[in-house]
Amino acid sequence: MGDKRILITGGCGFIGSEVVKNLIKRGYEVTVLDNLSKPESSVKEGYKFAKVDLTDKNATNEAFRDHKIVINLAAKIGGIGYFHKYPATILSENNKIYSNTFEAAAKHNYERMVYISSSMVFESTNKFPSKEEHITEVPMPISAYGFSKLSGERYCTAFYEEYGLPYSICRPFNAYGINEFPAEEIGYAHVIPDLVKKILNGQYPLEILGDGQQSRCYTHISDIADGIVTVAESKKAENQDFNVSTAEETKVTELAKKLWKICGQNSQNKELKFKHVPGFKYDVKRRVPDVAKMKKLLGWEAKVKLDDGLSEVVTWLRERM
Repeated sequence: MGDKRILITGGCGFIGSEVVKNLIKRGYEVTVLDNLSKPESSVKEGYKFAKVDLTDKNATNEAFRDHKIVINLAAKIGGIGYFHKYPATILSENNKIYSNTFEAAAKHNYERMVYISSSMVFESTNKFPSKEEHITEVPMPISAYGFSKLSGERYCTAFYEEYGLPYSICRPFNAYGINEFPAEEIGYAHVIPDLVKKILNGQYPLEILGDGQQSRCYTHISDIADGIVTVAESKKAENQDFNVSTAEETKVTELAKKLWKICGQNSQNKELKFKHVPGFKYDVKRRVPDVAKMKKLLGWEAKVKLDDGLSEVVTWLRERM
């Protein structure tokens, strides 16, 4: 990117905050747009900030002036419980955000729209590991959230075809790290902070959703952010889509065992036992990406080992609980 000014929507969120930190380290002048709707959202030092409701067309258009590149993270998002409770809100709000942000970027002749999608676009796939080109071959997502994120990908191609707005699509897979808190209700935050909270609070047997055989590729937030910025900086990434992820597949039961050990429960000679509680309707059994495209085209791959990242999360949450 020649222009060192960059706009970030949703830059006060979990992934957004880490992306902003990565950009500042690289010398960018960052402007963050966020409505601060999440309880954990906060404005940090080191960048310009504007509180903007991106479902407001005029406010969005005005906020997009004077920039040429945007990393578009803003969306209604939560854990799997959130997806089930607010499907209409997710579809409606995200559609408004996409319409307004893409229209504003096209109107102001942006050089790139870096759209942050989700691994949930692959929730209906039976192709593993899932390659980027599989997105046109697999059934569409059945959850409102997955569908809304896939819709955003269609905004990318449609606005390029009609307005010539260049784009890049990033699909983060199961981001985790510090600065993400557990929720009061099961499934409203992501699985790692939820499990850590239960273990540190002494829950026994440990409750997990479903049979625990669901598998994911848990990717450290610093790797996710670095991958997104790498895509934004590369001319080779223009009008391309990328899975941003580790290739390491881990089942929920395996994840729980790692956290049980890191939290020190093994030292108490207490054998880990599970209590299986009913899962959610749209709980995907397996989500595993092919990560070869990022490595081949951009020379990027995830670096943080899962055990190291989990230890960091446990230490951080223990201090705050």
